Amino acid sequence: MPYVHMPPVRLVCGDLALWVVLAAATGYGFRDAGAAASPLQDLCLPLVVLAVAVPLSRRRPGTAVVLVNGLCALGMADPATPANSHVLSLAALSCLLGARVAAARSPLLVLAGCLVVDLTTCAVLRTQAVWWFYALTVLPAALLLPWLAGRHWHGRRELVREGWRLARSLEERQHLVAERARLTERADIAADMHDSLGHVLSLVALRTGALELSPDLTDRDRTDLAELRGTIADAVEQLRETVAVLHDPAGAEPGAGLPVTDTVEDLLGRAVASGVPVRWQQHGAMPVLSPLVQRGMYRTVQEALTNAVKHAPDGEVHVRISHEADRTRVSVVNAAPPADRPALAAEGPTIGTGGRGLTGLRERVTVLGGSLRSGPYQGGFRVTAVLPHQVATCPGTPTSRREAAPAPLGGHAGAARPAPGTGTAVPESVTRLASVRNAARRRSVAAFAAPGVAAAFFVPAAVYLAWQLTTSVLPPSRFDELTTGRPRTELAPLLPDHTYPYPPDHARSAPQPPGTRCEFYRSGRDLLTEVDLYRLCWSGNTLTTKDTVPASRPTVPMPPSVPSKGS
Repeated sequence: MPYVHMPPVRLVCGDLALWVVLAAATGYGFRDAGAAASPLQDLCLPLVVLAVAVPLSRRRPGTAVVLVNGLCALGMADPATPANSHVLSLAALSCLLGARVAAARSPLLVLAGCLVVDLTTCAVLRTQAVWWFYALTVLPAALLLPWLAGRHWHGRRELVREGWRLARSLEERQHLVAERARLTERADIAADMHDSLGHVLSLVALRTGALELSPDLTDRDRTDLAELRGTIADAVEQLRETVAVLHDPAGAEPGAGLPVTDTVEDLLGRAVASGVPVRWQQHGAMPVLSPLVQRGMYRTVQEALTNAVKHAPDGEVHVRISHEADRTRVSVVNAAPPADRPALAAEGPTIGTGGRGLTGLRERVTVLGGSLRSGPYQGGFRVTAVLPHQVATCPGTPTSRREAAPAPLGGHAGAARPAPGTGTAVPESVTRLASVRNAARRRSVAAFAAPGVAAAFFVPAAVYLAWQLTTSVLPPSRFDELTTGRPRTELAPLLPDHTYPYPPDHARSAPQPPGTRCEFYRSGRDLLTEVDLYRLCWSGNTLTTKDTVPASRPTVPMPPSVPSKGS
């Protein structure tokens, strides 16, 4: 059995409530029409069309508008008046069209097609000017203005939905920021373990290796020391694996948040006490350095000493620190290991495996605005760092590049894009919110500007037509005062300023006395209801006949005009 999709109960209830309101308006219009209304055409057919159009407006709102506009077009065939209660239904469905369809092109084509159908109906039925007035003013207003109101409503709802969507995205971003902070802390721990604990273990392994060569030890002591050195090597290897897990390859500045209590002098003193042949020199007065710069200088010496102990044990190490006007230069050079001590180097700790030490050190120095160079030098190895006295993050540093690309917003990659003409990244949330706001502003402007444009187009014609209709009204009391056989000059005070220029065909074709010229006047001022016409026939400037032309086409031929007295 095929699955039939049923709409939610809430939607069904909403459609039913709308149909009840529109059906009540239709029933009121049917009752107001009186005995002239047809139950089948004016009540049953509209109710069936509304029952189809209301639920259809959720999936095909344009089609629903076309169906209800057909009911309004049927009103053009009414000989009494084109106005009917279906205009309210047309306005309601046109409003739903604007609220449910974001685009403007297709709805505008639907509205234009409806207007073409209405005007074509007027032309085919050869209706009077009142029907044209209705088709050019009331029906366009019922189509266009509610549609603009619906579009404005849709824009406001979209703005609210986008605001909540951005709020959820900001919450997700907060979680991402917290996660990034946690990963940064992991990287800091990894860097600190590498820089501090790795250095200490390297010194312990070196001290153990020196004791192992002491001639005063027994074979058992040497065996124990060898096992101890192997245990230290295993511990360093486990430390390296832990650092590899904790270290974030694209992480933030390692170890920036941990305080440094040791000084370079303390570090070098411990190295000398451990048996490392270190010589160091300091040139220039010690300036006031930023804590980050002090730590960078400390880590540079520490990493260079660790690598020297690991790769060139017993090799002499020269440390030179030069304080210049605006920067400090740190140089650590270790000589080649002695030819009789290669084995110890091979068995020593391997904390630097993978090059993480110098890579992390280079990132640290670069973040501080300095530079780091390392490489072979005169058979040994040299590490040179130049650090500014004040921290200045360069635009090209990894940290600044990460800051220029904030965390993705709402699960989309590339959440930031550079603003035109600037190097500043604009968050996607700002771009999306600005786009929705601009769309809402455009809809609001259209909702207020379009009626003005429509009024500029239709109002002059409507005003002119209304002026023609109201200035051609001959009240029944004055019509009764008109006496045949009197000249026009005497009757001019009783006549309107203008004749009615749009008499129906049956009025034009009615028989008239030969040699006369007939004029038509409206008997009432109602603009949307067809009224009886008064016909005055003149022979020269003398009124010869006067009669009344019914508003609707008569079922029997009109009697010939009564000749004037004395004719």
